[in-house]
Amino acid sequence: VQLQASGGGLVQAGDSLGLSCAPSGRTFGLPIMGWFRQAPGKEREFVGAIRWRDNTPAYSDSVKGRFIITRDNAANTMYLQMNSLKPEDTAVYYCSASSRADWTSRVVPTNYDYWGQGTLVTVSS
Repeated sequence: VQLQASGGGLVQAGDSLGLSCAPSGRTFGLPIMGWFRQAPGKEREFVGAIRWRDNTPAYSDSVKGRFIITRDNAANTMYLQMNSLKPEDTAVYYCSASSRADWTSRVVPTNYDYWGQGTLVTVSS
């Protein structure tokens, strides 16, 4: 499975930006897909995830109420809509996919088997 993330860029604080992630190759058997981010000098952190079977989303406290994760079945694509962006949202954003249906471990990077190459989001103040 390969994941292709796209949509990053430079925006100003308060702006919105959308990211997308499309898996290729084996696309079945990926019950959970997630978004993580990593800022310079920091650990990779959980942003949000979506459970494929019922579209249940989950978010970190830092983005809850501002970010929205959705998916398009027909396009087999996951989206991350980021609103009210803040400078502290600046990071490389990674999409990921897990072959394990362990929703309780959705925030743990090691729960994910596949990772995209990352796309840079820069929010200026």
